Amino acid sequence: MAYLNWTRVAIVYEDDYGLVKLRELVRSRRSQDMEIYLRQADLDSYRQVLSEIKAKEIRNLIVDTKPGNMHHFLRMILQLQMNDYNYHYLFTTFDIETFDLEDFKYNFVNITAFRLVDADDAEVRGVLRDMEKFQFQGNNLLNKSRVIQAEAALMYDSVQVFAVGLRTLEQSHALRPMNISCELEHPWDGGLSLINYINTVDRKGISGPIGFKEGRRIQFKLDLLKLRQQSLVKVGEWRPGSGVNITDKSAFFEAGTTNVTLVVITILETPYVMLRSKGNFSGNDRYEGFCIDLLKEIAHMVGFAYRIELVPDGKYGVYDYETGEWNGIVRQLMDKKADLAVGSMTINYARESVIDFTKPFMNLGISILFKVPTSHPARLFSFMNPLAIEIWLYVLAAYILVSVTMFVVARFSPYEWNNPHPCHSQNTEIVENQFSLANSFWFTIGTLMQQGSDLNPKATSTRIVSGVWWFFTLIIISSYTANLAAFLTVERMITPIENAEDLASQTDISYGTLESGSTMTFFRDSMIETYKKMWRFMENKNLLYSFLLMKRALSEFFKGIMPSSWNQRCSTISFRETAILHKLVAY
Repeated sequence: MAYLNWTRVAIVYEDDYGLVKLRELVRSRRSQDMEIYLRQADLDSYRQVLSEIKAKEIRNLIVDTKPGNMHHFLRMILQLQMNDYNYHYLFTTFDIETFDLEDFKYNFVNITAFRLVDADDAEVRGVLRDMEKFQFQGNNLLNKSRVIQAEAALMYDSVQVFAVGLRTLEQSHALRPMNISCELEHPWDGGLSLINYINTVDRKGISGPIGFKEGRRIQFKLDLLKLRQQSLVKVGEWRPGSGVNITDKSAFFEAGTTNVTLVVITILETPYVMLRSKGNFSGNDRYEGFCIDLLKEIAHMVGFAYRIELVPDGKYGVYDYETGEWNGIVRQLMDKKADLAVGSMTINYARESVIDFTKPFMNLGISILFKVPTSHPARLFSFMNPLAIEIWLYVLAAYILVSVTMFVVARFSPYEWNNPHPCHSQNTEIVENQFSLANSFWFTIGTLMQQGSDLNPKATSTRIVSGVWWFFTLIIISSYTANLAAFLTVERMITPIENAEDLASQTDISYGTLESGSTMTFFRDSMIETYKKMWRFMENKNLLYSFLLMKRALSEFFKGIMPSSWNQRCSTISFRETAILHKLVAY
């Protein structure tokens, strides 16, 4: 059981002695981690007990029945159709080779048992020939087969050991016949000596090596047999000291898949399982993807054929508390409509309680999926983007104010009035001011553009006004240049949602998740108030399928909560890896 990693097992026994024989198994440390279903059965209750085991979906059975009832038990297995490769029967009888298992050879049912007598041993064959000389007695001992039953073999070896012990006792003590009464409880005087001599016997019998220690037999072995298509074959052996030694490990993992076509259920999800877009394909060739490649390699290594089918409802599987049933892939596996499933199916406690998973091939978490902000085409006035519109208005107002101030101050200052022709003595009364209103605006705009002009202030007052303006333009131009360089090299990303709390606290942006998926189950069953609030919001909306979710994610006003593997798309990204949940993906 430990080698096959059994987790659920049913033990069927007929009488109390059968349970006593198995008590060490029930009390073992291995059984503490195992769900064991004990049922006592007889000829009249075989069908009922096996039906209950089948209803409980227990596939591993340990059977302890009387040899005379074995054929009836096997017939019940056939009638209840519990004879496929999903079932594994471990019989406690040592005479499994004496029963007719022809109806079980080609159904790939797993039948395992132990054998005490090795029919291929030379000494056993010699004893078998001697037994066949006695027709009537021999047929009873051999059960009309070429196999010596365990009871007959043990009886034969017991007589041989007793004879050896008695002969050894005779060599050291004179044996005299004496009267013995069955009514008296006086032991034979030589009985203790005979037991001691029997304990020293070391020989090979037809049941294996014979030796005793403290009154118990040691050094014997049991052959482990398993039913194959040809016959029962030896696949290992068990010894008291070393336990089970499997010599043919492939016998337990072939699962009868050589001529069986397994039904593989899956669901379309890029890049795990996809439909081929080009070419005219049929059957399994219609599908491609990571999980399909993985399935092909496993089928090649193990050696089985398979047929891929899509799950009818397009769902992975979630438990419905109202109906008490599962849906999706999980439902298909539970109903035995599919033999196995392949895909990016999340491992969680609820699913593991009803189906088995492989080792996970990917670790991922939950994040938020939304449309990538796209760059807008350059506009005519895009050069104004580095500064806010208010700054530009303030600069315009400052430009007009400084220009007018320059004009007024220059008018009042006598140092700004000059004779345009100082060499003409007759025109000494003619003076003019270079800072006319137009020239004042030209001077101000020239300094703002850092180009300069042919106008130079002469008066102290106009120079002060000019210096203040020059300092102002220095700051403005430097700030504008820095912001312009950033705008040309980095595209500004707007991320209004930074975490799950931000998403839950707003209602403008709609969000949803995959219906009947593990992410939906996480939000539905979460006890954290933030996630409960998000679930109530999504519950009022329609939970979309994954491909519709991807389609709607192209809109700025819809966000999807999906496994982080969805973020690896060329046209979409996640703005943040929100640590909501860590998940394992298996098939």
